Amino acid sequence: MSTEAPPRVNHVAESDRAQISRVPYLPGLDGLRALAVVAVMIYHANNAWLPGGFLGVEMFFVISGYLITLLLIAERERNYRISLGHFWLRRARRLLPAVFMMMLLVTIWTAIFERDALGQLRGDVLAGSFYVSNWYQIWVGLGYTASGDFAPLRHLWSLAVEEQFYLWWPIVMILLLGRSGTRRVADVSRWLLLAALAITVVIALAYYHGAIGTAATTPHAFWSIGGRSIAKLDTLYLSTVTRAGGLLLGSAFALVWRPYAVMRGPLRTKGRIFDVGAVLSLVALAWMVVTIHLVTVDGASASLFRGGLFLVGLAMLVLIAAVTHGGTYSRRLLGIRPLVWIGLRSYGLYLYHWPIFMIIRGVAGNPMTVRQFAMGMAATVCLTELSFRWVERPIRMHGTRSWLSGHRTSLTPPSRGRLVWATAALVGLALFAGVSLATAPLKQNEIAVALGENERFTTDLADVDDAPEAVTTTTHLARSTTPSPARPRFVDGGPAPTTIAVDPALAGTGVAAPGATTPVDPTATTVPVATPPPTTIPPATVPPVTGAPVTQLGVITDMSTVTPLSIPQGLPGFPYVAMGDSVMLGAAEELGALGFIVDAQVSRQMKTYLPDMQTIKDNGVLGAAVVVHLGTNGPFSDDTLAQMMAILADVPVVVVLTSKADREWVAGNNAKVRALPATHPNVTVLDWEVLGPQCEGDCFYDDGIHLNQQGQNYYTSLISRLLGLA
Repeated sequence: MSTEAPPRVNHVAESDRAQISRVPYLPGLDGLRALAVVAVMIYHANNAWLPGGFLGVEMFFVISGYLITLLLIAERERNYRISLGHFWLRRARRLLPAVFMMMLLVTIWTAIFERDALGQLRGDVLAGSFYVSNWYQIWVGLGYTASGDFAPLRHLWSLAVEEQFYLWWPIVMILLLGRSGTRRVADVSRWLLLAALAITVVIALAYYHGAIGTAATTPHAFWSIGGRSIAKLDTLYLSTVTRAGGLLLGSAFALVWRPYAVMRGPLRTKGRIFDVGAVLSLVALAWMVVTIHLVTVDGASASLFRGGLFLVGLAMLVLIAAVTHGGTYSRRLLGIRPLVWIGLRSYGLYLYHWPIFMIIRGVAGNPMTVRQFAMGMAATVCLTELSFRWVERPIRMHGTRSWLSGHRTSLTPPSRGRLVWATAALVGLALFAGVSLATAPLKQNEIAVALGENERFTTDLADVDDAPEAVTTTTHLARSTTPSPARPRFVDGGPAPTTIAVDPALAGTGVAAPGATTPVDPTATTVPVATPPPTTIPPATVPPVTGAPVTQLGVITDMSTVTPLSIPQGLPGFPYVAMGDSVMLGAAEELGALGFIVDAQVSRQMKTYLPDMQTIKDNGVLGAAVVVHLGTNGPFSDDTLAQMMAILADVPVVVVLTSKADREWVAGNNAKVRALPATHPNVTVLDWEVLGPQCEGDCFYDDGIHLNQQGQNYYTSLISRLLGLA
């Protein structure tokens, strides 16, 4: 399919027009690609190293918009038409072979080593194959920041945005240019700039400012579509519409900035001015990738969603102008060989680094160490080079048929035989992986399953408004009969939408993103989920106590010499209350068996829980002992901690646990908690950061934070021994 304009108007000589329309090789653009992909890979390894490294994706979008539009304009001026078929074929030869090879290798690996993740991978493979990964992730609620899953194809969202742009943009260009050709490109460019500005305004208006929890706790952070809660954060960051701003900015710039035309005009002598602009833009981008976060404990980044993406685009336009100008030092600096080498392979580096990182870290959200990053990059570079030399470049230059024929004829008979055996092995593995992928049951990750099952052993204490009388046994302590708003619900015989959020502490590129929903498998008619029968927990027998004064133990880092705390008896309220986040939630059943009323919730932070804690106190349900475990999901200030302790001031025994998580705020939180006994005589600190790693055997899930069954038993035993319940 193509659209032609009659070649009646020819304002310049044929040779001049062809020269102006040429798109030369621009090594400086490869240098910019190199900077972008390196930033993204560092961010994906450990977002604490480069919080705004994800902005490298926006840099790619601007470059893509510029180059693709430049190529379309050149074709329109040379041939008086744009051939859609040829354009799409070139894009397919450039992009499809490498991505399909990567998805095949990932599927084989998952089928062999991560079989429980195959059900979720099926949806990712289908979405990736049709370049709709971004919309799929928005719909199922497992976006860029979701954690807890083995998700080796989550990075394909950005390729989906670009491929969708490649699909509709040449059609738009044909309509915009029409019969006037490129004579009115300045007018068209102006409209594209206005469209990018409009997108920026829409994002700023739709952006939700504030901490993000589940759809039940923070409903304004979600849209409801067909009964499903869609996170605004995911939509604004992943959707093609909201991320089109960078692509449109690059496209608008291509209409008014063609390298050969620029060097024939008065700007050819202004290289130093563009160099200054390039330096300022690099400084601005460096500042943004160091200071801007995608999401923090306080919610999505205001600086990002209220104009930050647009500013990144503007800075990139200045850099593009500098590196495509023939007389700048910037062009030479960003065109040096190491950067060009990386830039030429940026597509492969982007494709392979994420699944390799995922294999090393186990689940999304785990920050990598420097050693792990070095290992991952070594493997990424090797696979990228093989892909570049054996797949990407040959197919792009010669086509698939010539590529296959060339490999077959260039080999000696022994090598040809080895190739046949290798091909047969790959085909066999591919068939095995394909069948496994098609037949695998859809499963939630084990962390989400464990937390979902334990929610039925919790009680929302803020809704308990009747203060119990003095209690000496736990026979009457009932679990909540009303499911928690975040509890997964399933309809017999088929799936129903579910909301299972995973702590923002797991963000790393990736957090599940607040309000994440269980993946919807496009190939499945039902979602097999094992719903365990209700568990009957015999009431715990609380040993009689004398009401002696509380023994102050300070900070507990060694349980071998601990003397149990003495708990006063005969006080109104529930004798044992536990309040915490998802770490405590994982042990809710075990704590309930000891006689605890457990109020624990995914994504809970201390500062957002304070109003509920005050309500709980006012309702008089706090008794003799309270255990608090908060601090995994975000930092808290001295003032916040002081407010919590004021609420708990009348509780005779308060046990506060430190946090164990590889998160930047944990050290500060733990230091504040360890200082509590010096100023609050009713507080004993159970140092979970120290005691947790002492658990014998495998006690944690792959994220290193949440507890498996062995860890749940160990966690509960520490608390029970400290309180004399075991």
